[in-house]
Amino acid sequence: MRFSALTILKQALSGHSGWPEQWRSPEPKSAYDAVIVGGGGHGLGTAYYLAREHGLRNIAVLEKGWIGGGNTGRNTTIIRSNYLWEESEAIYEHSLKLWETLSSELNYNVMYSPRGVMMLAHTVHDVQVFKRHVHANRLAGIDNEWLTAQEAKDFCPPLNISPKLRYPVLGAALQRRGGTARHDAVAWGYARGASALGVDIIQNCEVTGIRRDATGAVEGVDTVRGFIRTKRVGVVAAGHTSVVMAMAGVRMPLESYPLQALVSEPVKPAFPCVVMSNTVHAYISQSDKGELVIGAGTDAYTSYSQTGGLHITTHTVDAICDLFPMFRRMRMMRNWGGIVDVTPDRSPIIGKTPVPGLFVNCGWGTGGFKATTGSAHVFAATIAKGEPHPIAAPFSLERFTTGRLIDEAAAAAVAH
Repeated sequence: MRFSALTILKQALSGHSGWPEQWRSPEPKSAYDAVIVGGGGHGLGTAYYLAREHGLRNIAVLEKGWIGGGNTGRNTTIIRSNYLWEESEAIYEHSLKLWETLSSELNYNVMYSPRGVMMLAHTVHDVQVFKRHVHANRLAGIDNEWLTAQEAKDFCPPLNISPKLRYPVLGAALQRRGGTARHDAVAWGYARGASALGVDIIQNCEVTGIRRDATGAVEGVDTVRGFIRTKRVGVVAAGHTSVVMAMAGVRMPLESYPLQALVSEPVKPAFPCVVMSNTVHAYISQSDKGELVIGAGTDAYTSYSQTGGLHITTHTVDAICDLFPMFRRMRMMRNWGGIVDVTPDRSPIIGKTPVPGLFVNCGWGTGGFKATTGSAHVFAATIAKGEPHPIAAPFSLERFTTGRLIDEAAAAAVAH
């Protein structure tokens, strides 16, 4: 019998006992070689690569709710690698290459669609910044190209390039290999792949403490289902990393914000690509179900709210209606907020911590979904070998004391 992700999710929410055997949440063992805290895409992917590439099979993924029920289920599906700095280019391009073959790798359709990601320029400053991105990406062997306003409209016919707009379109940067994927399919695919390799995926198992031995090293985790002994713990709990890390006495340079998004009523295919705009802050694509997926901004205040301020959504919808007048009569079906961890330099933290045996992967901000594959891959290598993967090395926690920051705050091409 075949089970869709939606069927499995409904069964998880209802406590249904008819799960496929390999997807059921087992009772935790007393000890594991490694424990991953967080059952989203990054955590499940980490467990999968630990098992497949590093031979660790006695692994547990601990999730306080159900797998894929956090930020993985609340993202806006965009995949791209056109970042500015070399360190960011490396991790996001590594991720994009893994996305391109992930469905075949997992034998699970993650619905990766390289439909193109276009970033609009509305001011002279925008033009200069995006052309800088284009040149930097090309030097790194990453595809990116500059389009005139008319070429942008030719690529995306619904785009309004009228000079009467408050912020007229002056051009755009286009990464043709960028695109979208099914927002939560990566979690289900990695979960099935990891489970088949012997990984225990334990849902409804919140971590309540991290124990350290007399030397200060990790010796296990306390959970609502009992103590689990392990010498290696990888924390990948998006939005709540600071809370989990505090259990081991580690203070993180993170703030958590609601990041808002919404979807429209479903319609027939009408939008061919992904379009992003920094100046008016809006980004939009169309899902395979026909919904317009629209991304908004982060709230200005720290919060664990999963809704956020309505004014942010309102401003975003205003911008979408200006740029794409054909959508003015569309109805918004639902909006939500995912909780994102943000670092001072707006780049992630991947690697070791001052506590021996404790590893962390966090701080992705708006870049978490697109980085899922590469993040999981390099984090698994870091945990397995006890030393940072070369791509992960620049994103160490120590950079906040050495000053070697990776300032993607302005280079991320979105206004947060």
